[in-house]
Amino acid sequence: MDTPPTLRCALQQAQSQGLARIDAQMLLLHVLGRPANDRAWLIGHDEEPLPAPAAAVFAELCRRRAGGEPVAYLTGRKEFYGLELGVDARVLDPRPDTETLVDWALELLHEVPAPRIADLGTGSGAIALALAHARPDAHVLATDRSAAALEVARANAQRLGLRVGFAQAHWLDGVDGPFDLIVSNPPYIPAGDAHLRALVHEPIDALVAGADGLRDLRAIAAQAPGRLAPGGWLLLEHGWDQAAAVRGLLAAAGLADVASRADLGGIARCTGGSKAGAAGPAVK
Repeated sequence: MDTPPTLRCALQQAQSQGLARIDAQMLLLHVLGRPANDRAWLIGHDEEPLPAPAAAVFAELCRRRAGGEPVAYLTGRKEFYGLELGVDARVLDPRPDTETLVDWALELLHEVPAPRIADLGTGSGAIALALAHARPDAHVLATDRSAAALEVARANAQRLGLRVGFAQAHWLDGVDGPFDLIVSNPPYIPAGDAHLRALVHEPIDALVAGADGLRDLRAIAAQAPGRLAPGGWLLLEHGWDQAAAVRGLLAAAGLADVASRADLGGIARCTGGSKAGAAGPAVK
């Protein structure tokens, strides 16, 4: 009878197949029914045997991960801004860099009582739920054109006990303002971008935005000023090389204080601007 592999050997085998160590650890913790942040437990118990049924499940998950499926889809969960979200192939895998957008939003809303917020193209609800959690007094509306994505977002809001309204809409179509903040992480990848080959497991409609990747950013920049309260802000996430173009879109739409912010890698990936009127929060 074969001896079950130890946890350490199982991780080493996964890494030999090309998996990043952290990915293998996350999958093994999931198989073992342990919290995703319990990597220290694996280190302290690395000589324990991995039972055959768990080993078979782990091997299958590793095979799928090697094929490009996001770890979040394989485990059904992803942490974002301190919240554990349920995610699957109906929505994008929330990226840590998007937390930069949340940080900026919370700074701008610091002195705004009971802010009115719209999150466009909410997907899993990551941004809307992070803002609602940080600002329980906020009135948050999350929109998405995908009914399937809204199912995921609503389930996350219910499980987390967070007060967010949801509407099926294409950006701001049919949505009344005014809002103190409109925020979005829309599709921004050009249709011919080579990076799409590595994203085949994620919903293509949430990734691709026309030939130049600016289609949806243009649409939001055109709609948002009419839905912003005086002094309100529009914040957008965009591609690594699109900051100058998005600043141009916001300036052309009549927004002021247009500026960009860098993500965790030091790349300008968020751009925002304010609507003229009553004094809003200062740019930082």
